[in-house]
Amino acid sequence: MKIIKNKIFWGVYLLPVILLSACKKTFLEKVPTDAIVDASFYKTDDQVLAGTALLYSKVWFDYNDKASYNLGDFRAGTAFSAYNDRGNVLFNTTGDNPDNSAAWRAFFIVVAQSNLTRQNIETYAGDGVSATVKKQAIAETRFMRALAYRFLVMNWGEVPVIENNTKLLLDTSLRKNTVPSVWKFIINDMRAAANDLTATPVRPGRLTKWAAEAMLARFYLNRAGVGSNSAGQRNQSDLDSAKYFADRVIKQGGYALLPNYANLFLFPYDNNTESIFSLQWVFSPGAWGTQNSTPAYLAYSGDIANGDGWGGDKSATWWMMKQYDGFTVNAADNELKGRTLDQRLKATFMLPGASYPEITQSIPGGEQRLVFPFTGSDNNFLSIKKYVTGKAKDNAGLAAQQYYGHDTYMMRLAEMYLIYAEAELGNSSSTTNAVAVDYFNKVHMRSGLPAFEDPLTLDVIFKERVLEFAMEGMAWYDLVSMHYYNAQKAYSILNAQDRGLFFTKPDQFPNPTQWTLTKTPWATTDRVINANSGNFLLPIPTPELDQAPNLKKPAVDYYAQ
Repeated sequence: MKIIKNKIFWGVYLLPVILLSACKKTFLEKVPTDAIVDASFYKTDDQVLAGTALLYSKVWFDYNDKASYNLGDFRAGTAFSAYNDRGNVLFNTTGDNPDNSAAWRAFFIVVAQSNLTRQNIETYAGDGVSATVKKQAIAETRFMRALAYRFLVMNWGEVPVIENNTKLLLDTSLRKNTVPSVWKFIINDMRAAANDLTATPVRPGRLTKWAAEAMLARFYLNRAGVGSNSAGQRNQSDLDSAKYFADRVIKQGGYALLPNYANLFLFPYDNNTESIFSLQWVFSPGAWGTQNSTPAYLAYSGDIANGDGWGGDKSATWWMMKQYDGFTVNAADNELKGRTLDQRLKATFMLPGASYPEITQSIPGGEQRLVFPFTGSDNNFLSIKKYVTGKAKDNAGLAAQQYYGHDTYMMRLAEMYLIYAEAELGNSSSTTNAVAVDYFNKVHMRSGLPAFEDPLTLDVIFKERVLEFAMEGMAWYDLVSMHYYNAQKAYSILNAQDRGLFFTKPDQFPNPTQWTLTKTPWATTDRVINANSGNFLLPIPTPELDQAPNLKKPAVDYYAQ
């Protein structure tokens, strides 16, 4: 196979079958890299599908590795790290922050690889490739690029839209594009993907038109507040589109909620009936980047891991625990007490004395089924459970240090139900619409809670989304979506959160019937943040501005250039 040297955006390169390690360069540093341009590939349907396969895994590796929870949960206040990732926890991320650069790079890797894969297919696909598969493969690249740009515009605001990375070799005038025009580009891409993707997956885990329509429901709901002229008002046409696509996916997509919420995150759960789109990781020791590394950073200890387990300082926040029905807070807001019927708590975070028989725990002299320890005297952590599946023996042998095989949800059916409810609510203060309430309760009651019988409000739906999707990298984007049309409400939610240390005591150990949470009295600093218009969005990384100084100029409409 003939290989030539080429320079491409990001210094990242996608081979049809083997994706080499990504280069950690600034996104405009044009270093020589290898790219297959040989016409001997892309000659069959199998080869073309092989060429897009890694768009489901390795190109998303840097996002999944740490940026997913760093942005989606730490920044949102659903969880925190006491000693690491503090830029997002405390809302003081700067352009020089390495986590900021890593997240920025992660999404532009997806953009670059999607562009290059599409270019290869359009250039080299032979007559032996069916029209259906060629359309499917190009649609996959557009889907992934649109999703990456959704993350970019919601984290950094004005960003440059790039459709052809090789053109950057001669382009020194790259500018940011306006938020409305980036959103137009995103939705155009996803609509094109929806038109060309097949209704059923061509291979297990592959994208379908229903995945694209589900993303359109999300995108229209997100965009509805862009350019709002008054607080609380969203674009009705976008709300209607969000409801339309959500309802289509619910009624025609063939998906179904799993009866037990916790089963969504037990081994093996990949590509279940609720999963609309997941990143497709594989347990592949030695093939770095195609595996799921995130559990290594979330598991609280090596006692339940595989030579990793570095998440001992990660925890639910005080604010997050206040969202669960059944816990009562005292007047001083320094003590929470009670328990909840909401099964999502145990499936998302670990409380002292809670039992997880699916995970093996090492103890002195042997092993046992996991009982989350009760330690400390004035502070401890409610560690992350979601996506933590234990040792190799708990995963049919398919786990090793930083190598796990289970997938990452990017879209679940539950979100379609809640999108429909929020879009139906729209600009009203409340709704009793029967379909919206029914859809809401399908999610709410699956968690073990009784039917919600009061009118639905934005606060009720927002809370439900926080509870349903905590530690799935979602809550931050709900706040950004809110910020588009009611910035003060988003700031108010964030600034009312307590992100500091606390102590959780069970009434008995093991098998508690309730817990008492008390704020750590000596931990008086860094408990709250000051979210405002100056720090809500992330700053473009300084190295990128140094490489492309035109990014400092005012943004332009992508479609007016």
